[in-house]
Amino acid sequence: MKNQLLLLLAFAFILNVTAQTTLIPNLDNRVITTGLPFVLIAPDARAAGMGDMGVATSVDAFSQQWNPAKYVFSETKSGVAVSYTPYLSKLVNDIFLGNVTYFNRLDDRSAFAASFKYFSLGDIEIITQAQADQGNFTPLIERPNELTIDASYALRLSDQFAMSVAMRYLRSDLKISAAEEFADAKAASTFGVDISGYYQSEEEAYSDFNGRWRMGFAIQNIGPKFKYDEGGEENFQPTNLRLGAGFDFIFDDYNKVAVTAEVTKLLVPTPPIYNDEYRYTDTNANGVYDEGVDTLVGDPIARNVSIYKGKDPNVNFLSGMFQSFGDAPDGFSEELKEFTYSLGAEYVYQDSFAFRAGYFNESEEKGARKFLALGAGFKANVVNIDLSYLFSASKVQSPLENTLRFSLTFNIGAGTYNEY
Repeated sequence: MKNQLLLLLAFAFILNVTAQTTLIPNLDNRVITTGLPFVLIAPDARAAGMGDMGVATSVDAFSQQWNPAKYVFSETKSGVAVSYTPYLSKLVNDIFLGNVTYFNRLDDRSAFAASFKYFSLGDIEIITQAQADQGNFTPLIERPNELTIDASYALRLSDQFAMSVAMRYLRSDLKISAAEEFADAKAASTFGVDISGYYQSEEEAYSDFNGRWRMGFAIQNIGPKFKYDEGGEENFQPTNLRLGAGFDFIFDDYNKVAVTAEVTKLLVPTPPIYNDEYRYTDTNANGVYDEGVDTLVGDPIARNVSIYKGKDPNVNFLSGMFQSFGDAPDGFSEELKEFTYSLGAEYVYQDSFAFRAGYFNESEEKGARKFLALGAGFKANVVNIDLSYLFSASKVQSPLENTLRFSLTFNIGAGTYNEY
């Protein structure tokens, strides 16, 4: 579906979504925003069905997106996986996130994987003023998009622990060629690095069941900032830290329940509070809004004032990562609100059917994403089919609400390795 409203969305990205456009900012909501936010969308149905988690869940073909270190624990020699996620499906039908992943366990100690992720904002119809003046209403079609290409290598450092490194190329092409005001805009690109680790214990006998512990970590999208034009602001890419742990309840050869918890934090500076709390015409040039003297204005004006609370966010990406742990204007209590958490469970019967459920939570002041998710998986010979569905639990509607997501995996050389 061609949608002229998407033009506004593309413009918002080009103009830098971090800009505050309200007359009086809400100082209680310090939402952290980055460029290329599509990278944070769960691309596969299994992870989505457990509340957008994957750093400490058991290995699958989509581990590349969460923690590639898991690949060295795969019992399958190699695999190819594809997924499709509709976005804003209540409004349009041509915005989507697609993903293709390939992995290969090279030997007992190492594995390689690569993937391609593509986010399409659909077709945008543009009719310029010049066309309208000439009575020509044949629209120009723009197709803004974003994508990533990455590759990883995982190495087993002990029987139970592995680490991996991934390299990623990120590209964002959101420019509107027909818009004169964005004539100097261009596709932005950068690169990122992931570092991750995964621990999986041996199966242990308990009183009524056997069990296995799982733990994982990942620091994703470590890399330089980028911008869309020479005079524009630099954007942080969505560098983030993921920590997770889980346990497998193995009741018998047919029934298993896995429970997992995960926390995530963006390693990007928190927007500070400036001492120009309002956007105004500074009549007496004292840097402070004086009611009855100064006048509120509708358009943003340049800030030539000091930071009232917090730290300067105009730092390089490495400094920003370390700064992100202690720069929240309201201190430690606000830092804790910047962590999101997920709780998920998966029931597997005879390694051929799976039922999943999960919950995702984000602070009201940091984005207010809260949702429940359900999912299911089916295995037939060498093919896995996974589905998931999201129910929003927040007053802020999710663009993925009531969306059915699909993933398809082809396992090559299943049973080559014995890890369980």
